[in-house]
Amino acid sequence: MALLAPYLLADGRLPVGAHTYSAGLEPAVAAGLTRADIPALLRARLHTTVVTEAAATALALRAALRDPVDYAPVQEALAARTPTAPLREASAALGRGVHRLARRLAPGHPAVTALTRLHPRPLRPVTLGALGAVLGVAEEALVHGVVYDELQTITSAALKLLPGDPLDSVAWIVAVEPDAARTVAEALAVRSPAELPARTPPLTEQWALEHDRRERRLFLA
Repeated sequence: MALLAPYLLADGRLPVGAHTYSAGLEPAVAAGLTRADIPALLRARLHTTVVTEAAATALALRAALRDPVDYAPVQEALAARTPTAPLREASAALGRGVHRLARRLAPGHPAVTALTRLHPRPLRPVTLGALGAVLGVAEEALVHGVVYDELQTITSAALKLLPGDPLDSVAWIVAVEPDAARTVAEALAVRSPAELPARTPPLTEQWALEHDRRERRLFLA
């Protein structure tokens, strides 16, 4: 399973609700972002939000492999670094889908039962750490998956929000690979919840608040 698991986690078709999330693209488009701006958005996300979430996922995986399992420090640190309520809500909604999958695969696994004790709505990176433990995913592979998922989420959402040549999506991801590699390295270097980076881009937070008030939208955030 450990060989297949990274592919499962990186597959946008995994039924955990990720199709409801645009990783901030829809709010950005509403604020005026164009198709030409998407590579810059990818890089900006890699150096801000994604570092925090990838590092939190790695910390959660490490916590899931200890006895006893205690996610509370990671959950609390991540919540403190996600100050905008709509983004916390989106993370919790996505986390619910991942948690459901983990319960289906290994309901009695300590990493899964600890999620239920932790909080009624664990954030997505915490649940990904638990699922990684269930599937036996190596730490670096899991962090790579989180980073790739962010890129793929944005480029896939672009096909709906800013239609164009689908091959551009592949080119955009390939072009930002050096930035993605740095993000992975930085996330893996974080050794404790206290060290979790607080990379909160104010403009993205503002767009999320405006998006939350819109009545017509395709994605949660």
